[in-house]
Amino acid sequence: MIFTTEIQIPSFDFKISHQDKIMMMGSCFAENIAEKMQSAGFRAYTNPFGILYNPASISKNIQTIFRSKKYAVSDLFEHQGLYHSFDHHGKFSSSSAENVVDRINKEIKEAKDYLQDASVLIITFGTAFTYFLKSHIPKILNVPNILGIVSNCHKLPEKTFNRRRLNINEIVEDWKSLINQLKQYNPELKLIFTVSPIRHWKDGAHENQLSKSTLLLAIDELIKQYAHCYYFPSYEIMMDELRDYRFYADDMLHPSDLAVEYIWEKFSHAFFEKKTVVLLNEWMKIRQALEHKPFNPDSEQYKSFQSQTQIKLKEFLNKNKEFIIP
Repeated sequence: MIFTTEIQIPSFDFKISHQDKIMMMGSCFAENIAEKMQSAGFRAYTNPFGILYNPASISKNIQTIFRSKKYAVSDLFEHQGLYHSFDHHGKFSSSSAENVVDRINKEIKEAKDYLQDASVLIITFGTAFTYFLKSHIPKILNVPNILGIVSNCHKLPEKTFNRRRLNINEIVEDWKSLINQLKQYNPELKLIFTVSPIRHWKDGAHENQLSKSTLLLAIDELIKQYAHCYYFPSYEIMMDELRDYRFYADDMLHPSDLAVEYIWEKFSHAFFEKKTVVLLNEWMKIRQALEHKPFNPDSEQYKSFQSQTQIKLKEFLNKNKEFIIP
């Protein structure tokens, strides 16, 4: 008997191996998968601006990478003793404006260098709802109002922003322009789109569904128009195959570790070469041995076990020089 509706994932015309450089941008689910990629020995670089949720912010910030924008202290604003950038996640915020600018500019340079010869860019849209600075606010905060798009509100009062759901056409036209730029910048780059399975419950159940539907329809238009763009159904896997609250974290909104692991396995089977899957199985056995906690660490038996594990690790790395130890 089958007790779940399994999502049929189409066959993709390219595969990912450890020779590839992978960049990931988007919601916190993108970070979940990036951690899996890194722990599996891939070269995976994630979110140079921190977590981003909406398509407009992701697009805007990739274009910022293209332009090699140099941020200055004048691009920041101060709130509750910290300096922030509207383009960046709170992890960049600091009591020192110079520290914020230095970290931001270093990350942009690294991201541009990485993106130039990356093989795959994985984009995870979280929500179609986007915040825009009200027109008079930049003067109050003494900060430039670039397009008005806000990636992070940094706990400013709600009256500071206008908030609305992007429509399908807005997302498609913005990303068509960006994809064309990406094609010129890195002709070999493949794009994999996915929609985060994390529910934005503060929008309400109905608005969350409208938001996710908007993202899905926009992505569908893009992959129809660009042969090097693909869609992976992480949202559908969560909603259908894992349709049970035991696959959610305690907040009942985020996927549990088990759900992330399940979606990761689906992603692996969809995009990894067969030899890459074999390599990962070999690595997992070595990793389990490295993480083994012995009852008696001073025993000769355990010392021999450690020695044999180190030999296996050395042989593994010699055979797989592109593999990066996490």
